[in-house]
Amino acid sequence: MQQPTLSHPNRRHFLVTGLAAGIAAAVPVSVPASVPAYADPDPALASRELRTDPFTLGVASGDPDHQGFVLWTRLAQEPLAEDGFGGMPQRAFSVRWQVYRDERARRVARSGVATAAPVWGHSVHVEVGGLSPDTDYWYRFRMGPYVSPLGRARTAPHPASYGSALSMAFVSCAQYEHGYFTAYRRLAEERPDLVLHLGDYQYEYTSNTYTAPGGNVRDHEGPETQTLAGYRQRHAQYKADPDLQAAHAAAPWLVVWDDHEVDNNWADEVHERPQNPQPDFLARREAAFRAYYENMPLRRASVPRGVDMQLYRRVRWGRTATFHMLDTRQYRDDQACGDGYRDCPAAADPARSITGAEQEAWLLDGFRRSRTRWDILGQQVFFAQRDKDAGPAKVTSQDAWDGYVASRQRITQGWIDAKVRNPVVLTGDVHAHWASDLKLDYDDPTGPTVGSELATTSITTGGDGADADPAQNPFLSINPHLRFYNNQRGYVLTRIERDQLTADFKVVPRVRTPDAAAYTRATFVVEDRVPGVRQTYLRPLDPTLRTRHETSVEETVRRETDRP
Repeated sequence: MQQPTLSHPNRRHFLVTGLAAGIAAAVPVSVPASVPAYADPDPALASRELRTDPFTLGVASGDPDHQGFVLWTRLAQEPLAEDGFGGMPQRAFSVRWQVYRDERARRVARSGVATAAPVWGHSVHVEVGGLSPDTDYWYRFRMGPYVSPLGRARTAPHPASYGSALSMAFVSCAQYEHGYFTAYRRLAEERPDLVLHLGDYQYEYTSNTYTAPGGNVRDHEGPETQTLAGYRQRHAQYKADPDLQAAHAAAPWLVVWDDHEVDNNWADEVHERPQNPQPDFLARREAAFRAYYENMPLRRASVPRGVDMQLYRRVRWGRTATFHMLDTRQYRDDQACGDGYRDCPAAADPARSITGAEQEAWLLDGFRRSRTRWDILGQQVFFAQRDKDAGPAKVTSQDAWDGYVASRQRITQGWIDAKVRNPVVLTGDVHAHWASDLKLDYDDPTGPTVGSELATTSITTGGDGADADPAQNPFLSINPHLRFYNNQRGYVLTRIERDQLTADFKVVPRVRTPDAAAYTRATFVVEDRVPGVRQTYLRPLDPTLRTRHETSVEETVRRETDRP
């Protein structure tokens, strides 16, 4: 797995010091969430101190390479404890871990002991190596008499091998209050090899601040997340959901954040609404980053340093695919004309960037160095142009790549110049399924298609949503490079082979009640060396799931807005 070099601390490191002071001392070189000096030498003591099972938040794996992956868990007897410590005593505990070659957990491949320390919210991150490539493994944790659920992970093929076809799912936007996480459960049942989460893993709002159509079906605990305790509590509430736990246990994940892991539509050091003073925003950002690391299966390269965290990275899946996982929040310029849809000349300013100069250079270098069949950008916000005005004005979302036109053009030109064989952009954020052809010049609809974009709908955000004839959505007629739209909840399941990438747009018809079945609404194919998306299947419209105003531009825009 290729890792970017961490930059030297910049001016932001010295603005907020509340959490940063103890990080260097608390994190050893070997495994960042382990602090061997604290290790509990007496497992029996842990058994006496813990009243209930501490593995209430499940298990997870992530960031696989051809030799291993990261294993994660976090101890919490009382997940919703207001202090963020999950009801755990304020000391470290030894946690045993084992990786197995079989699902019945009889043949041990690797094992060891890690430490869950309070300074890291009693989280555990274990970087396992020395395993066979392109292979399924299973794992679990043990502490005293308590044993965690069993999880499944998979190693990537060897860099010189294609290995077996890759089954990869990607997801985004799970607002706990808006519905049940049925889509996570259905994804787990697919048993993919890899899951990408493209942001909005959790939402920051206090209960009933952000309300879905028809009302919320369950409530957030605690105030709006602004402190480390608050973010830990909120992550724990989400992680305690059994459907989310099932999805984590089913396959390794690659995760990147979007905005709600911190604050809606934040941009670098600027919070959502500067007109409403938030003098402690950098402290909030630092707390959010730390809690995010504590709750995700990330490698030591992502240990936060004050208000900075290295999240963009590359993961290679043999000769089949390179995943360039991007961070379009931490380094971006502030939205030029506000967050919504605007006719904004400043959006084309070449000095503006959504990735920052360092990440952009890293990405372009990755294009030049790539030797895999597919180069896949795992990122947050809509990449293709989406103009909502049928006339001469260009009215686009300033929070997406449309607000950073030159940034998008440089990256698109970069993969063209590098002769990237199959560039594919994966997107979250917009609470709807979309499929798009990518252009270098969107003002010339007859110009060549140079890439493909697949956007996943939300897991729950926006409530049940509605089915509609995608051809009737006016965005598709205004923007002929946009090829598909659907506003139901779900995920995208892909199969990546040498000659094509197949994407099934999976939907669940309702999330306001649990346990709905999932089905494929449409299937698109990207063929090797043929940029652009081609539809191969479209399920007939279910009129019982349609709403009267679903096909208007304003309704489409309203449904992707996350502001209460």
